[in-house]
Amino acid sequence: MQVDQFRYGPDNLAYVLSSDFKAIAIDPGAVSDIMTCLEEKALELVYVANTHSHPDHVTGTQDILSATEATFLDNHTLRQKEIIKLGKEVIQVYHTPGHTHDSLCFYAAPYEEEAVGYTSPGYLISGDTLFNGTVGNCFSGNFKAFYKSIKSLMTLPKDTIIYAGHDYVQDSIAFAKTLEPENPYFDDFLKKYDYTHVFSTLEDETKVNPYLRFNAPDLVKLMENKGLSTRTEFERWDAVMHLG
Repeated sequence: MQVDQFRYGPDNLAYVLSSDFKAIAIDPGAVSDIMTCLEEKALELVYVANTHSHPDHVTGTQDILSATEATFLDNHTLRQKEIIKLGKEVIQVYHTPGHTHDSLCFYAAPYEEEAVGYTSPGYLISGDTLFNGTVGNCFSGNFKAFYKSIKSLMTLPKDTIIYAGHDYVQDSIAFAKTLEPENPYFDDFLKKYDYTHVFSTLEDETKVNPYLRFNAPDLVKLMENKGLSTRTEFERWDAVMHLG
């Protein structure tokens, strides 16, 4: 599986995933650049999809569909199918409510039927559910669902590459530093940051992202000092969500 990333707007990120010259465009706001990529790589755009329904993520969808013969996979269809076949590879669709009720993530990894299924490394197109260094706002208001979504993503292999819906890296790490000033991994994380190709691994995220580090002793102590409940794992996660 090949992943091409495109910037559009102030900080949005769009993606084309391809295998065997077949492609899917996800949150295709960078219409012109995506069309150029398809032509230069001789890719057939088979599908178009969105991670969720916010306007900045669906922009460009109709333009891409009008310019190609691709099929639009709507949110309901994706939640029913759960698997997208692309060439010889498959993409797992995760329903990850929290940021919005309809939020989806797309996990692409080599698949070996005679082995154990998915093999590493894989790619997670995470929309506004999981960013590089932070998570999305809980616009749905359902913090318990968001917690379960994050927990499900944390079960993916540690070398999974996280491709998010926005580039918030600099601000996210600046905030994380205020919570864990003694954390030694922030500088290395920022050294890997590349404006032209924004990504991290799930292992990276467990070292720097406070919303995946809700069990870290220093963060738990901070929450307790602020009078936030830390009795259960969900309460710890919820407390971190209310620190910002």
